[in-house]
Amino acid sequence: MASGRNGDRVSIAFGGDIADESVTGVAVWQVACRLGFDVTSDATLVLQVSPATTVGTVLSERFEVTVDGRLLPVTRLAGDHGGVLHMLQSPPGELTIEVETVVERSAPVEERRTTTLDVEQLTSLRQSRYCPSDQLAGFAAYEFGQLDPGAELLFAVGRWVASRLTYEEGFSGPLDTAIDSLFAGRGVCRDFAHLAITLLRGLRVPARMVAVYAPGLFPMDFHAVVEAHVDGCWRVLDATRHAPRQSLLRIATGRDAADTAFITVLSGAAELRFTEVNATTDSDLPVDDHTTLVTLA
Repeated sequence: MASGRNGDRVSIAFGGDIADESVTGVAVWQVACRLGFDVTSDATLVLQVSPATTVGTVLSERFEVTVDGRLLPVTRLAGDHGGVLHMLQSPPGELTIEVETVVERSAPVEERRTTTLDVEQLTSLRQSRYCPSDQLAGFAAYEFGQLDPGAELLFAVGRWVASRLTYEEGFSGPLDTAIDSLFAGRGVCRDFAHLAITLLRGLRVPARMVAVYAPGLFPMDFHAVVEAHVDGCWRVLDATRHAPRQSLLRIATGRDAADTAFITVLSGAAELRFTEVNATTDSDLPVDDHTTLVTLA
């Protein structure tokens, strides 16, 4: 999901079998990640790896940071849309971050309808670093201008991006925009999301990126999807088709990957050596045909 990765990815087994029928939600998530860095000079890092506070009740949580085996203090900060940020300062050494969280959602997601433009929608209509919607507006109008800005348009953009891009790990770089991904015809989940966001904004549909834990994703990793404001609600679009939208767990929400990256090095030097991600549920995973409207908590 995030840009600028160095090092190897370690895939962890995931739980939940594919069910025959779609379900409205998942009762309990168990999510975890383990990140390793080589810190070569005093570094300040900001992490976005904990579930957002909007998703449900946290039943248990462990957030542990060590450098060469010594515990480091961590500052917890509140982010936008219920996001949780952690800031830490690390001396040189082998930095390890371990996070384990169990979250319960006891009720289906409530849809909050908005009939007029608000700040969230206005922010999600503007072009951003990785989503230059002003440059693709004409192209988007040519491809989709005949469709009304509702569910039909959302599904059409998802199908189009899914058919135009090939998923290829390690292909794209940290500076690639939606236009780069369109020309290349391939990328990872953030590239699929950036292109869909750019097209939707070009059609005057508010759209933004959401970083999530995704039970059922293979290979397991952090994942990136799109939220678009359609028919009065924020709806989820995943053009990769790699995980059921109904089981996604929100981490961070923003204009694009610049706002939702799982790690940002603010100062010093820290090279990512590995990531391990795990996301499971206590229920069977639904079959997602991507032709229904889904709302995230």
